[in-house]
Amino acid sequence: MPTRNAEQWKQPPPGLRQGEWIDSRIYSDQEIFEEELSRIWKKCWIPVCHESELGEPYDFRTVTIAREPVIVVRGPDNKVRAFLNVCPHRGNMIEMRPSGNFKEGTPSGNPKHMTCMFHAWQFDMKGNCAYISREKEGYQERLSRKDVGLRKLKCEVYFGGFVWVCLDDDMEMNVAEWGGHAFDCLQKAVDAEPLEVFHYHKAIIPCNYKLWHDTNSEFYHDYLHYHNRITGFNDEYFARKNSSYANGHVVVGSFKVRYDQYKGFQSREDVSFPHMEPNAWYMIDMFPGVNFNLRGSALRCDLMTPLGPNEVMIEFRGLGLKRDTPEMREARIKHHNSIWGPFGRNLHEDLIAVSGQGGAMHEVAEPRRILHGRHENHTIHDEVGMRHFYDVWGQMMNRLPSDPSKPYSPPPPDLESEEQSQAKAAAAN
Repeated sequence: MPTRNAEQWKQPPPGLRQGEWIDSRIYSDQEIFEEELSRIWKKCWIPVCHESELGEPYDFRTVTIAREPVIVVRGPDNKVRAFLNVCPHRGNMIEMRPSGNFKEGTPSGNPKHMTCMFHAWQFDMKGNCAYISREKEGYQERLSRKDVGLRKLKCEVYFGGFVWVCLDDDMEMNVAEWGGHAFDCLQKAVDAEPLEVFHYHKAIIPCNYKLWHDTNSEFYHDYLHYHNRITGFNDEYFARKNSSYANGHVVVGSFKVRYDQYKGFQSREDVSFPHMEPNAWYMIDMFPGVNFNLRGSALRCDLMTPLGPNEVMIEFRGLGLKRDTPEMREARIKHHNSIWGPFGRNLHEDLIAVSGQGGAMHEVAEPRRILHGRHENHTIHDEVGMRHFYDVWGQMMNRLPSDPSKPYSPPPPDLESEEQSQAKAAAAN
């Protein structure tokens, strides 16, 4: 086939239609990125951590959602709550540590309180202001502690004990409604008994967060992974479904991984999750940037925090059953890290690939057509998941993914996801 000149390179492939490609500017444009934070990330439920990371009363973790600092705490009543990690006095960040416990007092404040080090204002685990230094001297009767509590956030513990936070007070859906039927394939397994985080690491990757999403959403890229080719490429692997659900979520269906095909590996059935077939593999990719991946003996969760158009922080968690014996936990850790740890067989390959994409899609690069046009009957190498994701992205952004300078318009009917088609049919009836 002939090479293309600059003008030909910019043209969409003649055999593809709107919805089967996107413009690379949505990965690299600063203005689009800022809009994503306000129109998407501030409007969605985000699982910021797992309840096992807040195991005791007064435990806390700090995170960031759409540049807003957030703190989640477990109160003495055992309830997990979330607040903006911002003092209402002068806007200082109250807690700067990534995690810890408030039972012990800090140099600026009393035990069992969140204390802003700047002026020693203190808050309890319900976000109430409990102390203002030199309150009467400075404010007389003009300011009351009840008027300067922390900014509370919507917070729920759901789906295997993950702690979900939403910055939007007007979010009408709870987490169950937000995830909908996308949760169904793993809900019974992860809710059967308490889970516990046994592995955590994070990485800052030079790519747009959506590129990491795309890699999780489609398995055509398994040609990248030698381990997956050896243990998975069979008729059952290629037949599993790639299904889209409401609100931009995607589920990759299960099959049995043949670990015995890889030298040094063995079956994982002795440490399977409850209600899961041995060696099964399910994956839920949640809009806009969360991935749950249950592969036999370990549940992996990827949480993305967009830092810029070409930079994302990814937090990787591995989870097992809280009741694990030392021997079971050792096996889970081995299984998890051999695939997904920082030096596992798969994860580093994914990170190298998306870094290559990020290097080719920086903000001064010319726009490119990124193809999402594979159709394989909604099976594993069909790019229906990405088409669905970017259609929801386009609706929330009111931008056309294939030309972000234009307002959103729906794709041709035969390119709609199964979920979209069913929803329209139900509305028509």
